[in-house]
Amino acid sequence: MKKIDDLKKKWSKIKNNKTHTVKKATIKFKPFSKKQKQVLTWWNDNSPVKDKDGIIADGAIRSGKTISMSLSYAIWAMSKFNGQNFGMAGKTIGSFRRNVLFWLKLMLKARNYQIQDKRADNLLVASKGNTTNYFYIFGGKDERSQDLIQGITLAGMFFDEVALMPESFVNQATGRCSVEGSKWWFNCNPGAPFHWFKKNWIDKAKEKNLLYLHFTMDDNLSLPEKIKNRYKSMYAGVFYLRYILGQWAVADGAVYPMFNPEVHAVELKRNWTRIFIAGDFGIQNATTFGIFGYYAPEKRYHQIASYYHNGREEGQKTVKEYVADLKNFIRENMVIPEYITIDPSAAALMVELRKDTWFSRHNIRIIPAKNNVEIGIQLVSYLLNINKLTLDPSCTYDIEEFSSYVWDSDKLDKGKEEVVKLNDHAMDKIRYAIMTDSKIHRTLDRALKLFSGKGTRE
Repeated sequence: MKKIDDLKKKWSKIKNNKTHTVKKATIKFKPFSKKQKQVLTWWNDNSPVKDKDGIIADGAIRSGKTISMSLSYAIWAMSKFNGQNFGMAGKTIGSFRRNVLFWLKLMLKARNYQIQDKRADNLLVASKGNTTNYFYIFGGKDERSQDLIQGITLAGMFFDEVALMPESFVNQATGRCSVEGSKWWFNCNPGAPFHWFKKNWIDKAKEKNLLYLHFTMDDNLSLPEKIKNRYKSMYAGVFYLRYILGQWAVADGAVYPMFNPEVHAVELKRNWTRIFIAGDFGIQNATTFGIFGYYAPEKRYHQIASYYHNGREEGQKTVKEYVADLKNFIRENMVIPEYITIDPSAAALMVELRKDTWFSRHNIRIIPAKNNVEIGIQLVSYLLNINKLTLDPSCTYDIEEFSSYVWDSDKLDKGKEEVVKLNDHAMDKIRYAIMTDSKIHRTLDRALKLFSGKGTRE
């Protein structure tokens, strides 16, 4: 009984904050760059561009765009309006909360704003003195998103990563800004030069009466040179041009221009942290399996061996025959993989593998591969660029495909970025391997979040 009374007294003290203090998150402001100061002040009464209807900030990742844009947007709203509705959007509500809202709330509290975050309503209520405004949060991930914003009247709209949103959502959201003095705020990293936002907003910024500011990493004074160099190592090819140099660059030529057989095709013997298999399946098209090893001390992926059969050139095989070939391939290389990941569209092959008792007896899981092409290409490019993805010289089909894997110039002329779908099965297999293992084991968690837009880019 005495023990229970003691616990009650202890809990009472905690509730009264007598013995327990919750440490609150804080933010320390670093000096703002000249470009960031432009963002923070362009709407002021003494600014020469105060009559612009909005602002666009694009450029490199980690260049300080988001931190200055979101803070400026909120201060502008609180300075110019009272009792009004405002909109804020990211690709998803979750990504916006992680990448923007978390930091914005800290910054506003540091400036003595009272903040109420009503998560159930996706609403942020900001107050200071006699001023209160309402900031609604939206996700603009697909064409259906435009329905979510219909009917509301807004005094301003802030878009984070606008280039990842559908044009219909942006058009619907900007059309809701009908309050006198309302403005638009756009923030993004570059994409292709024929992207709808580049053509219809950046290229027409003067016509639409918008202020356009282009950012580089040097515009973020809080970013050390070591961190800049780390981010530069994460990208290559067209992604380097876009995310490091901040250019609206076209994807042209080789997908993996950094691939060098003399560097990336090497024999490696390691005590692999884990071994797994990835595969791409076809009946007439080629079917290929790869045995991959991951070595944790080096954070390295290596394709140990490869199986490749082209049904069109060497004769078609049944699904059961491919299952038998896969078992022989595993036995010949004397490995027991942790799991096998297959092209998610190859349902027939996955069903047959799961039915085969040999795989269940050896506790080998059969799982569909993660198949986001753009993010997968960025992950493979990143690993090749830092020499953390290699393959055995015996993987000849894979080595050949690296040199012939190119962007489709005909599709580019029509405004689409796609790779040529010809002799690309080994490339798909390698992409499945890296994407899926990274998702399962969070091996490349930082890069994966960055490439997918789920991690902060600013």
